[in-house]
Amino acid sequence: MRVSPPILLVAICSCRDVDAAVVRLEIAERTPIDAGYECWKGKVFFTVDPANPRNRRIVDLEYAPKNSHGSVEFSADFYSLRPRSGSKSNGTLLFEVVNRGKKGMIPMFNRAAPSADPRTATELGDGLLMRDGYTLVWVGWQHDVPPPKELMRLYAPVATGVKGLVRSEFTPTKPVDRFPLGDAGHVPYPPIRPDAATVTVRDEIYGPRQTLPTESWRLENNEVRLAASATPGRIYEIVYESTDPAIAGLGLAAIRDLVSYLKREWALPHAIGFGTSQSAMVLRGLLYDGFNADEQGKQVFDGVLAHVAGARRSTFQRFTQPSRTAGPLRNASLSTTEQGPYTDDDLLRQARTDRAVPKIFYTNSSYEYWGSAASLLHTSPDGERDVAPPATTRIYLLAGGQHGPAAFPPADAGGRNLPNFNDYRWILRSLLARMQAWVAQGTEPPTSAYPTLEAKTLVPVSAYTFDRAEKPAILHIPHGLDFGPEYGTKGIVTREPPRVGRAYVPRVPQADRAGNDLGGVRMPELSCPLASFTGWNLRSAKIGASSYLLGNTGSYIPFSNTEISQAFTDEAAYQSCVEQAASTLSRQGFLDAADIPEVRKSASRHWHWRMGQAVSSIK
Repeated sequence: MRVSPPILLVAICSCRDVDAAVVRLEIAERTPIDAGYECWKGKVFFTVDPANPRNRRIVDLEYAPKNSHGSVEFSADFYSLRPRSGSKSNGTLLFEVVNRGKKGMIPMFNRAAPSADPRTATELGDGLLMRDGYTLVWVGWQHDVPPPKELMRLYAPVATGVKGLVRSEFTPTKPVDRFPLGDAGHVPYPPIRPDAATVTVRDEIYGPRQTLPTESWRLENNEVRLAASATPGRIYEIVYESTDPAIAGLGLAAIRDLVSYLKREWALPHAIGFGTSQSAMVLRGLLYDGFNADEQGKQVFDGVLAHVAGARRSTFQRFTQPSRTAGPLRNASLSTTEQGPYTDDDLLRQARTDRAVPKIFYTNSSYEYWGSAASLLHTSPDGERDVAPPATTRIYLLAGGQHGPAAFPPADAGGRNLPNFNDYRWILRSLLARMQAWVAQGTEPPTSAYPTLEAKTLVPVSAYTFDRAEKPAILHIPHGLDFGPEYGTKGIVTREPPRVGRAYVPRVPQADRAGNDLGGVRMPELSCPLASFTGWNLRSAKIGASSYLLGNTGSYIPFSNTEISQAFTDEAAYQSCVEQAASTLSRQGFLDAADIPEVRKSASRHWHWRMGQAVSSIK
């Protein structure tokens, strides 16, 4: 696609209403691109009223500076790809919650190369979202994203003079002599008194801690410097006191108020919120905390597509670190993000009160059942009873998938097995269209597809049958955590690390004889298997803690040549099976018919690679 020269300007779009939450939208650049779209870049400026009950869940808002009207001001980065003509628009604002400041929905749905500023043909991919006429919007919501200027961020005020506890955690995969206070380059809260910090090490997430002597470490440049190298697979943790926390909950207000504003000002009757992993957790947190109704009580998102959040949701307590999420040996594994409620019966209480319940798709790969307790979305907390979602929610297991599909051909990722490249993104393309039809025309989407206790496709890990490789003996299990008496009512953590309470009981999808998951939506390469595609992978001994799951990673365990020849006489027989499975998915609404040829090509590449044949000619 050709990119036209940019039109540089500063356009100030003021709200018509004096009390509106969006004060102005400043557009620094407006650039036409091909496909009938234009790129808008700039900043959006907000105010929120601390006295409005709909802002009561924003922790520490009372400590923010106020303007002459008693409102709190803040701003955020803004980006949009918008149809140049209204006739091209499908009337739907597709909003992506950026993931650690990065845009991801164009690579996800358009199968494009990742980009912070997507405009070229490579960066816009096959143009699916543009052909369908979506207005694409992003805004910064996270205050502590890493420094690169191309990342999108929230510019939030701080609660000056407020002090509290901060906990950071690090599990090395190789011997290192330092670890950061912030997660993966994120901006940390600086310690007030480095000499008052405590550093511990432990071997299990819920195991006993050994306090490191003060002479064996020091704090320097927001890092913990160790006198001796850290041991791979051990969990290193520091707890310290900091001050002036960012009022991070304003990120939810930024999402709420911008989407509400654009629906009105750009005459878009429908809005769908999309997020992947951390971003999907934010959407679950937004729904739980009552931010799907704006300050005037109007519904914000008509639909929500939350992908690979598992049972987690983001929380915005004092000194929150939004990038830290729970999982097997994941940083901050004793995390607020794993706390209930889990099922929509409880998660949507405030949305129901506000009459702002959206249509919801929860999509999870098999990994989320092993690594982030996804079964709790549809079972009781003790794992003994199925809990059906409400009529406004669909749950789909993307069977035999990992958190994000690995590259093909797969390469060592630190696990005992090769990572899982089962590419379920084709299903997500179709599900987005099903969601848009649901919110715009009321067309019912496919019924939920996930494993259940009743069908015996959801089982305890002890009952999981798999004999093609060593299987996990444990999975990641969330526990009730006590962060102190003020956490539940005020969002203030006074106990770090938290006191560990009862264990919740997640379950996992049962496997068929081929080692592939039962239940859920199965891509053709599971219906016509050349391998076992699992949602788990055990850590290799070289990175330590080898009894634990490898974070976000599944396994590819190929069949023997004999097994393949018994199932398929030749490639033609295999391709016939793939074609039939793809056609079935299409009839069910899980795969667009136009994408079937590409799915067949992908399967063919897998066949040729597995059989040791050239794949370069398959296009």
